[in-house]
Amino acid sequence: MSDLNIEPLGARVLVKPLEQEGKTPSGILLPETAKEKPQTGLVMAVGDDEEIKLKVNDKVLFAKYTGTEFTVDGAVYLVMECNDILARLKN
Repeated sequence: MSDLNIEPLGARVLVKPLEQEGKTPSGILLPETAKEKPQTGLVMAVGDDEEIKLKVNDKVLFAKYTGTEFTVDGAVYLVMECNDILARLKN
């Protein structure tokens, strides 16, 4: 994250979406156009709001069409309100 130089403000979180598997459980390969939008991601940075209960490197589940998407050096990131994060995923 340090090389991104992006710090979310307030109750916002910077998330790197985790891509879904490229094939179905039965082994059928999916083209890029058939894949669903990712709904899981890795927290890269958190805003300065004291009520955010997330930490960097938390794996999270977020609402499907949320956040502002942008690309840095070919990697896709989302900045979203912490309220759009639905759950923290445990290993």
